[in-house]
Amino acid sequence: MTLPDTAANPAGADRTFQVDLRGLVDLLSHHLYSSPRVYLRELLQNAVDALTARHGLDPDAPTGAFGIRLYADGSAVRVEDDGVGLTEADVHTFLATIGRSSKRAERIAEQRGDFIGQFGIGLLSCFLVADEIHVLSRSARTPGAPAVEWRGRGDGSYTVRTLPASARPRPGTTVTLTPRADAGEWTRPAQVHALARHFGSLLRHPVTFDDGTGGPGTPVNPEPAPWARTYPTPGSRSRALAAYGEEVFGFTPLDTIELDLPAVGLKGIACVLPEAVPAGRRHGHRVHVKGMLLSEQAEEILPDWAFFVRCVVDAESLRPTASREALYEDDTLAAVREALAEKLRAWIARAAASDPDLLGRFLRTHHLAVKSLAVHDDEILRMLLPWLPFETTDGHTTLDEFARTHRTVLVTSSVEEFRQVAAIASAAGLGVVNGGYTYDRELVHRLPEIRPEVSVADLDPATLTAHLDPVDRETELAAAAYLARARDALAVFDCDVALRTFQPASAPALLIDSREARHERTRSQLAREQEGGLWGDILGALRQEAPRAQLILNQLNPLVRTAVSIDEPELARTSAEALYGQAALLSRRPLRPAESSLINRSFLDLLAHALRKDS
Repeated sequence: MTLPDTAANPAGADRTFQVDLRGLVDLLSHHLYSSPRVYLRELLQNAVDALTARHGLDPDAPTGAFGIRLYADGSAVRVEDDGVGLTEADVHTFLATIGRSSKRAERIAEQRGDFIGQFGIGLLSCFLVADEIHVLSRSARTPGAPAVEWRGRGDGSYTVRTLPASARPRPGTTVTLTPRADAGEWTRPAQVHALARHFGSLLRHPVTFDDGTGGPGTPVNPEPAPWARTYPTPGSRSRALAAYGEEVFGFTPLDTIELDLPAVGLKGIACVLPEAVPAGRRHGHRVHVKGMLLSEQAEEILPDWAFFVRCVVDAESLRPTASREALYEDDTLAAVREALAEKLRAWIARAAASDPDLLGRFLRTHHLAVKSLAVHDDEILRMLLPWLPFETTDGHTTLDEFARTHRTVLVTSSVEEFRQVAAIASAAGLGVVNGGYTYDRELVHRLPEIRPEVSVADLDPATLTAHLDPVDRETELAAAAYLARARDALAVFDCDVALRTFQPASAPALLIDSREARHERTRSQLAREQEGGLWGDILGALRQEAPRAQLILNQLNPLVRTAVSIDEPELARTSAEALYGQAALLSRRPLRPAESSLINRSFLDLLAHALRKDS
């Protein structure tokens, strides 16, 4: 948008924005701003910037001498401030110029570090809800300065005229909107008041609201931010911060963490969630810039692993994006993110050192978040790894308690592998940790860094089978025919069959079949099917001896002792298939279609055999 030639446009004459204003408003509403409600934030923001500049002119003015007044009665929305005001030249520069590049504009931009707005398009957001914007302003920079009136219309025209100083007795600016009929949702008095509270509750200048009913103005921000108040005791301060967190986020925090970064003028609180959340779910945080609400969904203020807290902060030096609804990713934001992460680490350290009850409640709820942090943070690893809960053959317990009983800790690579072996490993006295959950296997392998007397190794199927007792030679020979039929029946699954004794005796069979082994067998099968083709050559080059699954039958189990004595070939085959299916179900891994079919078929065959026998 460029400035029209003032010589060709006498005072009060219609002028035209040098852009397609309707197209620009459509761009703002569909691609820059998330909702028309931002018009009130932009008006408040301009008023706050004007007050900031006014305090620069009158630094000795008492606190509260200058303020902002909102008015809405359904027919108009008005925002009045006691700020620095505008001259006629300012009106042309700031209200009729967008994207203008000049040495003066660059100098102004350099001086705007104390202001919230940076992009000169805020006033146009009012066209999202109004067809006409009326601005009446008087500058405080020049004693006796005249008032300046600017009217902008949705058709792209505007007028500027100078009025006597009496038209606005005091310096400042009044912006009045005439709402469109379809904008009532955003311009009703109750909604204007709610939006003012939403965006301006932490503003440092007094803001009042008047709904035109004749009563006194209602304070929009009657109290400073809770972290800026004084309290008689630390306990009362902690309770007040927790109550504020509950008011903002709708939950009672497990604890509140004060955030204070003087280098960037940031203050606020982090509220620890009272319930666990899925790993990686990033919560939006409530970020204010110089008291004005910027965003309720600012994910970028904290690192990914900090999903156990929600923050509300107010900062001086963070840069908003053009829409002023998110933070600009720069070195300052990166430094703030790391500094806030350090605050969270320090809170965990304090809880570990001085409040074991709080630490226990926190870990029971958010152990996954702490595990994700411990993977990358050696200090947290040393501090908390022994206290983190894991699923083990001794139940859910901490690694510290588990290591007291098991000097050699075995860890599985998947949940299904743990479920396959847990009961048998426990009976054999082996200490096994489920490493199939996110971060668990990596963390268990780091246990010797904290407990040097403990050794950690991946669970190998051979390690488990070595703890299963062989049967005597006579029993092995007696079961040879059955085992041969069982191997033949299960050959389609690349599964071997063996007879052993192990506890618990209630377990008829153990299926040892890792995910890696199944992948290798699948690859070998593909290589055979693609023999001679390009993919066959590639897969053949990678081919190894495909590892086989193992179905280990438990001789101590009465059902198995009966099964191995079956002489009828078809019944022996069906019983072997049923034992395989039952062991596969107990492993809780996903079943292949062929396995599901086998389980159904073997059940029906056994049922048919039982019915024939009874008849």
